[in-house]
Amino acid sequence: MRVGLLTGGSDCPGLNAVIRAVVRKGVQDHGDTFVGFRDGWRGVLVDDAAELGITDVRGTLPRGGTILGSSRTDPLAQADGPARVRATLESRGLDGLIVIGGIHTLGAAASLADEHGLPCVGVPKTIDNDVSRTDYTVGFDTAVTVATETIDRLHTTAESHKRVLVVEVMGRESGWIATYAGLAGGANGVLIPEYPFDLERVCSWVTSRFGASYAPIVVVADNARPAGTTVRLGGLSGIGEWLGREIERRTGHEARATVLGHIQRGGTPTPFDRWLATRFGLHAIEAVHDRAWGRMVALQGTEVTRVRLADAVAAPKTVDRSRYAENEVFFG
Repeated sequence: MRVGLLTGGSDCPGLNAVIRAVVRKGVQDHGDTFVGFRDGWRGVLVDDAAELGITDVRGTLPRGGTILGSSRTDPLAQADGPARVRATLESRGLDGLIVIGGIHTLGAAASLADEHGLPCVGVPKTIDNDVSRTDYTVGFDTAVTVATETIDRLHTTAESHKRVLVVEVMGRESGWIATYAGLAGGANGVLIPEYPFDLERVCSWVTSRFGASYAPIVVVADNARPAGTTVRLGGLSGIGEWLGREIERRTGHEARATVLGHIQRGGTPTPFDRWLATRFGLHAIEAVHDRAWGRMVALQGTEVTRVRLADAVAAPKTVDRSRYAENEVFFG
């Protein structure tokens, strides 16, 4: 078969491992040929692509980012978008298209497959881990590892200076990175978008920890917000900076914020992300050969399965109360 590949949305570690696995298995086991579209859906819309072979993916397993480039282009934003996608696939002689992306990139693939009959298979990637019907997405484990290592480092400086340290992590509308890294890093408070936080309660955690001669660390997801309070974030200041200022004002303890930002997206993928990305790639090319259009490969337990793309992107996967409650025993 002749197969197209694209990586859309924000970059994350592990994308190249997916591409490598697809190409290696496709070429070696099936005699497939591949076309890599540049910069996500933009490359499909304007037919910007290049042939992709084994030599092109050699040595990319530990490499972060994506050799294909990425963008947030939405092929459904214009009325003629689906027709342009179809025209590109036909002109390139493609039998299928493997779409590697998060909710928005895969959402477009779901619509193109279900509503326009285009041959799309999805692979879930995002550091936010917010794609439904899969336990993990490519890139999440690396982001959690980066955040956890940061918290580990901050413990010593917090103790040395008797400061409150606030660590702001990414997550969009889901608090998966904060929840996992907070538990793994021994944070004394974790604040996530799913559950608006009580600022006075956070301050009580801080006071309690100092009472035990311990400098606390609070992890906050970038879209977490306090209950009953409107927060106006101006300029480059985020919720982490705001929270640090409020804690210092209310408790009298010096506070500093560390914003991880795009550090979570960059660098070498962890062994788990390489393993997951590779398995997803191997199963994605098999899904293409089975003509499982409108499906996404997913990790459920230890098995890679297939789920409907439309179901996977219907709503973001969020942190449920019981999972979040596991952290609370360490608060305060």
